[in-house]
Amino acid sequence: MAKLSKKELKQYLDEKAAQYESPEFLETDPLGVVHRAESKQDKEILGLLTALIAWGNRKSIINNAEKIFEILEGQPHHFLLEHTSEEIERSTIGFVHRTFNERDLAFLLIRLKDYYSSNDSLETLFQTATPFLNSGISNFRNFILEAPHEGRFEKHLADPSKGSAAKRIHLYLRWMVRPNHKGVDFGIWNKIDTNQLSCPLDVHTARIAKQLGLLKRKQNDAKALEELDANLRAFDPLDPVKYDFALFGIGAFEQF
Repeated sequence: MAKLSKKELKQYLDEKAAQYESPEFLETDPLGVVHRAESKQDKEILGLLTALIAWGNRKSIINNAEKIFEILEGQPHHFLLEHTSEEIERSTIGFVHRTFNERDLAFLLIRLKDYYSSNDSLETLFQTATPFLNSGISNFRNFILEAPHEGRFEKHLADPSKGSAAKRIHLYLRWMVRPNHKGVDFGIWNKIDTNQLSCPLDVHTARIAKQLGLLKRKQNDAKALEELDANLRAFDPLDPVKYDFALFGIGAFEQF
């Protein structure tokens, strides 16, 4: 592709974002599993668990997200509130997704049970008045890790304060915050603005962003995300993360 002017690049990305923000892609996307959940809390819980295992083979991610949904008996919120910690631990036996195993899943479910026993929505944990959501992500992470846990579990929760781009958490936040106008994201959180969201920086989005001149940093870390954020906000300051659909779609589905 010939080098595009800033105006041409924005037009190109706007067109690709509109093309790929479509329910037809949900069949091959882990988010499609989350669409099976019914209540707000069910979507929050299943969405979080699905996003946290969203690395590796997409088919494997989808299959294991479906297994989690089955473990939670199709009603994640009700399951957590109606089962004891011991019952939750037994229900997760045999689950594994790469390095995320049954003990990791049980620990996270029990922490979510603790949270929902006195709170209505996970949005409160992530909510922040700052322009970006890093402090909200840290707040969520700190809550989960307040309880005694295996040290190995900590790698499953990204820490932006230590330089992580927190791809999976930013993906989750996109699902929860962006409106459902096109039947893809849910828009069930309204205390966080779309202009606070950041692009989930995975291998596809990073590769295409670099090829389009939107990202120069080699490492896909927090500093790279900051650079990409600034460029995407220049195109759409109110909804910069819509370009996740464009960058990911071009990288995953096109010979670019």
